Amino acid sequence: MGKRILAQRKGRGVLGFRSPSHRHIGAVKYRPFKKDEKIFKFKILDFIHSPGRGAPVAQIQYKDRTKGLWLPPEGVYVGQEFIQSKTGYGQAVEVGNILPLRKMPIGTLVFNVEVTPMDGGKFARASGVAAIVRNKSKNKVELFFRSKKAKWIHENCLATVGVVAGGGRTDKPFLKAGNKFHYVKSKAKKWPVVRGVAMVAASHPYGGGAKQSPHKPTTTSRNAPPGRKVGQIAARRTGHQN
Repeated sequence: MGKRILAQRKGRGVLGFRSPSHRHIGAVKYRPFKKDEKIFKFKILDFIHSPGRGAPVAQIQYKDRTKGLWLPPEGVYVGQEFIQSKTGYGQAVEVGNILPLRKMPIGTLVFNVEVTPMDGGKFARASGVAAIVRNKSKNKVELFFRSKKAKWIHENCLATVGVVAGGGRTDKPFLKAGNKFHYVKSKAKKWPVVRGVAMVAASHPYGGGAKQSPHKPTTTSRNAPPGRKVGQIAARRTGHQN
């Protein structure tokens, strides 16, 4: 019998594989509107480093003196004021303003996009990332993401104009393994990850053999047992796609 493979140990959810909650300074979401509220005005108080994410986080204060966290765009500074509008009527499409997608002209760069209205923001939140408003039809807006995928989203969903701050963060090389170790530790990633074909037969279904090869198909059934569930799980097809 072999030992538990890495996929099984991750699935248990023990402490070594959990995301460190103390490294996340808080939920970075849009402030929800109450029944009669249509617009919020806020200003940036400070920029905070959040070890659990790549992009910086801004601490903001609303006109009613309540404070919150905000995912800032490139080019903003402390003391600058912005708006979050529910309808977007009469508001300028300027970098940093939070507006519904129906008010965004085609070609606008947006980020922190909601999937459903008032969910706080889900898409395009990594540093240096933005989506492009590409098309509009009825009550839907098409966004083109950096992943080369397009998605139709309801026009009432909010998004921030601009590009997420912190772009170019990944351009600097790590140079040393120690730097990479401390980076991935803060992000709750398991590193380094050993390839299955480099393991012995007892540690992985692809391990063992005279050469580093799976020696079997890499597609796996969705109903496979945990010790075999590695590779391309429930793949519809493999290989290059035109």
